[in-house]
Amino acid sequence: MKKITKASELLKAGLIDPEKLKAIEKVAEKFSISLTPQVLEIMQTGSEGDKAAILQQFVPSEQELSTTASESKDPIGDDVYTQVKGIVHRNSDRCLLMPLLACPVYCRFCFRREKVGSNSKALSEAELQSALTYIAEHKELWEVILTGGDPLMLNPKKLGQILQVLENIAHVEVIRIHTRVPLFDSNRITDQMIQALKINKAVYVALHTNHPSELTERAQKACARFVDAGIPMLSQTVLLKGINDTPEIMGELMRGLVKNRIKPYYLHHGDLAEGTAHFRTTVKEGQVLMKALRRQYSGLCLPTYVLDIPGGFGKVPIGHTYFECGKVEDYQGNLHSYD
Repeated sequence: MKKITKASELLKAGLIDPEKLKAIEKVAEKFSISLTPQVLEIMQTGSEGDKAAILQQFVPSEQELSTTASESKDPIGDDVYTQVKGIVHRNSDRCLLMPLLACPVYCRFCFRREKVGSNSKALSEAELQSALTYIAEHKELWEVILTGGDPLMLNPKKLGQILQVLENIAHVEVIRIHTRVPLFDSNRITDQMIQALKINKAVYVALHTNHPSELTERAQKACARFVDAGIPMLSQTVLLKGINDTPEIMGELMRGLVKNRIKPYYLHHGDLAEGTAHFRTTVKEGQVLMKALRRQYSGLCLPTYVLDIPGGFGKVPIGHTYFECGKVEDYQGNLHSYD
């Protein structure tokens, strides 16, 4: 199987109907398409539910051509806090470093869908040096988050060079890497990649995963390589209507992560990215889901439900409130007095 990057290839693979080809081509003019062989394998070998969940995440829909009034090209305000190319410095003690804006797969709900794509170029050497100099000069930066794009799309040598520079910046104590690669391009997780991450600083890998079908045997083995090497893993998930918005599916995903030594971190409410309304639940639906998870699953399996406030005002937890006006609610919904 080969990677699919064009609407015509989706048609040939039987993933879209012929009458929808022109609409999907129009979507592809604006937002990139990429389905790796591992994505295609899940759709071929999984259940109908698994196939549908993966197809909705990665195969374009004509619904992406519809934009609501509240949606934006920059829904979380990256542009407002871009200090130099490749750096987003929104929070005082941490910043994003985006060395490239390419990914192994392109999620149809991505909040950076206007920027990321198969034609995106990595930072030039001069741009990368400027970004690293910014980090070195801002001593308040305790954590650097490599994102983009997917940092693990870089070759291990290049990634290692970046991490070595960060290792030598004394005030940077924690480095986090956000990725989809272990799930959908597992072969990139080589001995050389693991070695590149083994520096004398705390390095965390944050895995973006949205459905239990993504945790294939190959994906689990790729993730185990990080953990076995002493590199802790976290997860982040986007709440997606019709894909993972039930306690059963979300609970299965979270248990699968914990079983693989990956700590659930964030459950993101869907961002107001253009053409993504069909993926978004209401906040109330998300709160009901989180309440159900707390009732049924171990605390290890509970991510923090967050909203990235439009305009660049950062993430805030928006889960169910259990304490109000001297009354505390237990996990079964019973109220108790607490002074």
